[in-house]
Amino acid sequence: MDLGLSGRVAVVTAASKGLGRASALALAAEGARVLVSARSTDLLDRLVAEVGAAGGEAHAVVADMTDPGAPQRLVDAALGRWGRLDVVVGSAGGPPTGRALDVDDDALRAAFETNALASVRLARAAVPHLVERGWGRVVFVASASVKQPIPDLALSNTARTALWAWTKTAAADVAAQGVTINLVCPGLHATDRLLERGVPAGARTGSPDDFGKVVAFLCSEPAAFVNGTAVGVDGGATLGLL
Repeated sequence: MDLGLSGRVAVVTAASKGLGRASALALAAEGARVLVSARSTDLLDRLVAEVGAAGGEAHAVVADMTDPGAPQRLVDAALGRWGRLDVVVGSAGGPPTGRALDVDDDALRAAFETNALASVRLARAAVPHLVERGWGRVVFVASASVKQPIPDLALSNTARTALWAWTKTAAADVAAQGVTINLVCPGLHATDRLLERGVPAGARTGSPDDFGKVVAFLCSEPAAFVNGTAVGVDGGATLGLL
Protein backbone atom coordinates (compact mmCIF):
# COMPACT_ATOMS: atom_id res chain seq x y z
CA MET A 1 0.00 0.00 0.00
CA ASP A 2 1.27 3.44 -0.92
CA LEU A 3 0.80 5.66 2.13
CA GLY A 4 1.37 8.85 0.14
CA LEU A 5 4.17 10.00 2.46
CA SER A 6 7.04 10.18 0.00
CA GLY A 7 8.49 13.69 -0.04
CA ARG A 8 6.38 14.89 2.85
CA VAL A 9 7.97 16.49 5.91
CA ALA A 10 7.38 15.26 9.45
CA VAL A 11 8.39 16.47 12.90
CA VAL A 12 8.71 13.76 15.54
CA THR A 13 9.42 14.53 19.20
CA ALA A 14 10.93 12.20 21.83
CA ALA A 15 12.46 10.48 18.82
CA SER A 16 15.75 9.35 20.34
CA LYS A 17 14.37 6.04 21.63
CA GLY A 18 11.28 3.96 22.23
CA LEU A 19 8.03 4.52 20.40
CA GLY A 20 9.02 7.99 19.19
CA ARG A 21 12.08 6.52 17.52
CA ALA A 22 10.04 3.72 15.98
CA SER A 23 7.57 6.27 14.61
CA ALA A 24 10.34 8.34 13.04
CA LEU A 25 11.88 5.26 11.41
CA ALA A 26 8.53 4.14 10.02
CA LEU A 27 7.83 7.55 8.51
CA ALA A 28 11.31 7.69 6.98
CA ALA A 29 10.84 4.20 5.53
CA GLU A 30 7.76 5.51 3.72
CA GLY A 31 9.80 8.31 2.14
CA ALA A 32 9.04 11.16 4.51
CA ARG A 33 11.77 13.62 5.41
CA VAL A 34 11.90 13.60 9.19
CA LEU A 35 12.99 16.25 11.66
CA VAL A 36 13.65 14.34 14.88
CA SER A 37 13.91 15.92 18.29
CA ALA A 38 14.82 14.89 21.82
CA ARG A 39 17.22 15.93 24.55
CA SER A 40 20.04 13.49 23.70
CA THR A 41 22.42 14.61 20.95
CA ASP A 42 24.18 11.24 20.69
CA LEU A 43 21.00 9.19 20.33
CA LEU A 44 19.57 11.59 17.78
CA ASP A 45 22.78 11.46 15.75
CA ARG A 46 22.58 7.67 15.68
CA LEU A 47 18.99 7.86 14.49
CA VAL A 48 19.85 10.32 11.71
CA ALA A 49 22.70 8.04 10.62
CA GLU A 50 20.39 5.00 10.60
CA VAL A 51 17.81 6.79 8.48
CA GLY A 52 20.52 7.97 6.09
CA ALA A 53 22.03 4.49 5.79
CA ALA A 54 18.61 3.21 4.71
CA GLY A 55 18.37 5.86 2.01
CA GLY A 56 16.17 8.28 3.92
CA GLU A 57 16.60 11.87 5.04
CA ALA A 58 16.50 13.09 8.63
CA HIS A 59 17.68 16.10 10.56
CA ALA A 60 18.10 16.36 14.34
CA VAL A 61 17.23 19.29 16.58
CA VAL A 62 17.96 18.96 20.28
CA ALA A 63 15.08 20.38 22.33
CA ASP A 64 13.35 20.06 25.68
CA MET A 65 9.64 20.08 24.97
CA THR A 66 8.82 21.48 28.40
CA ASP A 67 10.35 24.72 27.14
CA PRO A 68 7.34 26.67 25.85
CA GLY A 69 9.35 27.97 22.89
CA ALA A 70 10.60 24.57 21.72
CA PRO A 71 7.58 23.55 19.58
CA GLN A 72 7.76 26.71 17.50
CA ARG A 73 11.50 26.26 17.00
CA LEU A 74 10.95 22.73 15.68
CA VAL A 75 8.29 23.88 13.25
CA ASP A 76 10.50 26.75 12.10
CA ALA A 77 13.44 24.36 11.67
CA ALA A 78 11.41 22.02 9.44
CA LEU A 79 10.12 24.91 7.35
CA GLY A 80 13.58 26.45 7.11
CA ARG A 81 15.19 23.21 5.97
CA TRP A 82 12.56 21.80 3.63
CA GLY A 83 10.12 24.64 3.01
CA ARG A 84 7.05 22.71 4.10
CA LEU A 85 5.46 20.78 6.94
CA ASP A 86 2.92 17.98 6.59
CA VAL A 87 3.05 15.72 9.63
CA VAL A 88 3.58 16.15 13.36
CA VAL A 89 4.03 13.28 15.80
CA GLY A 90 4.12 14.34 19.42
CA SER A 91 5.54 11.84 21.87
CA ALA A 92 6.88 12.11 25.42
CA GLY A 93 8.17 9.81 28.13
CA GLY A 94 5.80 8.81 30.89
CA PRO A 95 5.68 10.55 34.27
CA PRO A 96 6.62 8.82 37.54
CA THR A 97 4.38 6.23 39.12
CA GLY A 98 2.02 7.14 41.94
CA ARG A 99 -1.48 6.57 43.26
CA ALA A 100 -4.09 9.27 42.78
CA LEU A 101 -4.22 10.46 46.38
CA ASP A 102 -0.43 10.38 46.77
CA VAL A 103 0.65 12.71 43.95
CA ASP A 104 1.04 16.36 44.88
CA ASP A 105 0.35 19.57 42.97
CA ASP A 106 3.91 19.91 41.68
CA ALA A 107 3.87 16.38 40.25
CA LEU A 108 0.53 17.00 38.56
CA ARG A 109 1.76 20.26 37.05
CA ALA A 110 4.93 18.58 35.75
CA ALA A 111 2.97 15.71 34.21
CA PHE A 112 0.52 18.08 32.56
CA GLU A 113 3.41 20.14 31.17
CA THR A 114 5.20 17.14 29.67
CA ASN A 115 2.34 14.86 28.66
CA ALA A 116 -0.34 17.33 27.62
CA LEU A 117 0.71 20.94 27.22
CA ALA A 118 3.90 20.23 25.23
CA SER A 119 1.85 18.40 22.59
CA VAL A 120 -0.83 21.08 22.52
CA ARG A 121 1.83 23.74 21.94
CA LEU A 122 3.31 21.66 19.12
CA ALA A 123 -0.06 21.38 17.43
CA ARG A 124 -0.74 25.10 17.82
CA ALA A 125 2.59 25.87 16.16
CA ALA A 126 2.11 23.39 13.32
CA VAL A 127 -1.58 23.42 12.44
CA PRO A 128 -1.69 26.87 10.76
CA HIS A 129 0.89 25.63 8.24
CA LEU A 130 -1.03 22.39 7.67
CA VAL A 131 -4.28 24.29 7.14
CA GLU A 132 -2.52 26.60 4.69
CA ARG A 133 -1.46 23.58 2.61
CA GLY A 134 -4.90 21.99 2.88
CA TRP A 135 -3.41 18.73 4.13
CA GLY A 136 -1.89 17.62 7.40
CA ARG A 137 -1.65 14.92 10.02
CA VAL A 138 -1.14 15.35 13.75
CA VAL A 139 -0.66 12.23 15.88
CA PHE A 140 -0.02 12.17 19.62
CA VAL A 141 1.46 9.12 21.33
CA ALA A 142 -0.35 8.69 24.64
CA SER A 143 -1.13 5.52 26.60
CA ALA A 144 -3.73 2.81 26.98
CA SER A 145 -4.43 4.45 30.34
CA VAL A 146 -6.52 6.99 28.41
CA LYS A 147 -9.10 4.25 27.90
CA GLN A 148 -8.55 2.24 31.08
CA PRO A 149 -6.80 4.01 33.98
CA ILE A 150 -3.86 2.17 35.51
CA PRO A 151 -4.03 2.41 39.32
CA ASP A 152 -0.41 3.34 40.03
CA LEU A 153 -0.07 5.68 37.03
CA ALA A 154 -2.33 8.47 38.25
CA LEU A 155 -0.16 11.18 36.69
CA SER A 156 -0.20 9.54 33.26
CA ASN A 157 -3.93 8.80 33.51
CA THR A 158 -4.70 12.43 34.31
CA ALA A 159 -2.38 14.28 31.92
CA ARG A 160 -2.88 12.04 28.93
CA THR A 161 -6.63 11.97 29.29
CA ALA A 162 -6.52 15.77 29.24
CA LEU A 163 -4.58 15.56 25.98
CA TRP A 164 -7.19 13.17 24.60
CA ALA A 165 -9.99 15.61 25.47
CA TRP A 166 -8.12 18.43 23.74
CA THR A 167 -7.42 16.23 20.71
CA LYS A 168 -11.07 15.23 20.33
CA THR A 169 -12.14 18.87 20.56
CA ALA A 170 -9.50 20.25 18.19
CA ALA A 171 -9.99 17.55 15.56
CA ALA A 172 -13.45 18.85 14.70
CA ASP A 173 -12.11 22.36 14.22
CA VAL A 174 -9.71 21.41 11.41
CA ALA A 175 -11.39 18.48 9.67
CA ALA A 176 -12.82 20.62 6.87
CA GLN A 177 -9.32 21.93 6.09
CA GLY A 178 -7.91 18.48 5.31
CA VAL A 179 -6.13 18.12 8.66
CA THR A 180 -6.60 15.21 11.06
CA ILE A 181 -5.63 15.00 14.73
CA ASN A 182 -5.53 11.59 16.39
CA LEU A 183 -4.21 9.86 19.48
CA VAL A 184 -2.42 6.51 19.64
CA CYS A 185 -2.76 4.60 22.90
CA PRO A 186 0.00 2.00 23.30
CA GLY A 187 0.00 -0.78 25.82
CA LEU A 188 3.18 -2.61 26.78
CA HIS A 189 5.80 -2.57 24.04
CA ALA A 190 9.29 -4.04 24.11
CA THR A 191 11.11 -0.74 24.41
CA ASP A 192 14.44 -0.42 26.20
CA ARG A 193 12.69 1.33 29.09
CA LEU A 194 10.22 -1.53 29.63
CA LEU A 195 12.89 -4.20 29.29
CA GLU A 196 15.06 -2.41 31.84
CA ARG A 197 12.17 -2.18 34.32
CA GLY A 198 11.06 -5.72 33.65
CA VAL A 199 8.03 -7.06 31.82
CA PRO A 200 5.18 -7.93 34.22
CA ALA A 201 4.75 -11.67 34.65
CA GLY A 202 2.49 -13.13 32.00
CA ALA A 203 2.19 -9.88 30.05
CA ARG A 204 2.30 -9.74 26.26
CA THR A 205 4.40 -7.04 24.64
CA GLY A 206 4.13 -5.41 21.26
CA SER A 207 6.87 -4.61 18.77
CA PRO A 208 7.93 -0.95 18.63
CA ASP A 209 8.49 -1.37 14.89
CA ASP A 210 4.89 -2.46 14.40
CA PHE A 211 3.69 0.43 16.53
CA GLY A 212 5.63 2.85 14.34
CA LYS A 213 3.82 1.50 11.30
CA VAL A 214 0.46 2.20 12.93
CA VAL A 215 1.57 5.79 13.47
CA ALA A 216 2.76 6.02 9.87
CA PHE A 217 -0.65 4.83 8.65
CA LEU A 218 -2.43 7.50 10.71
CA CYS A 219 -0.13 10.04 9.06
CA SER A 220 -0.94 8.74 5.60
CA GLU A 221 -3.13 9.69 2.68
CA PRO A 222 -5.45 6.67 3.11
CA ALA A 223 -6.14 7.73 6.73
CA ALA A 224 -7.86 10.94 5.61
CA PHE A 225 -11.18 9.94 7.22
CA VAL A 226 -9.66 8.84 10.55
CA ASN A 227 -9.98 11.90 12.75
CA GLY A 228 -10.53 12.61 16.44
CA THR A 229 -9.90 8.98 17.30
CA ALA A 230 -7.92 7.30 20.08
CA VAL A 231 -6.45 4.19 18.47
CA GLY A 232 -5.57 1.41 20.90
CA VAL A 233 -2.40 -0.56 20.18
CA ASP A 234 -2.28 -2.83 23.20
CA GLY A 235 -2.86 -6.40 22.04
CA GLY A 236 -6.40 -6.35 23.42
CA ALA A 237 -5.37 -5.57 27.00
CA THR A 238 -7.92 -2.78 27.36
CA LEU A 239 -11.24 -4.37 28.28
CA GLY A 240 -13.60 -1.40 27.77
CA LEU A 241 -15.99 -1.29 24.84
CA LEU A 242 -15.47 2.39 23.95
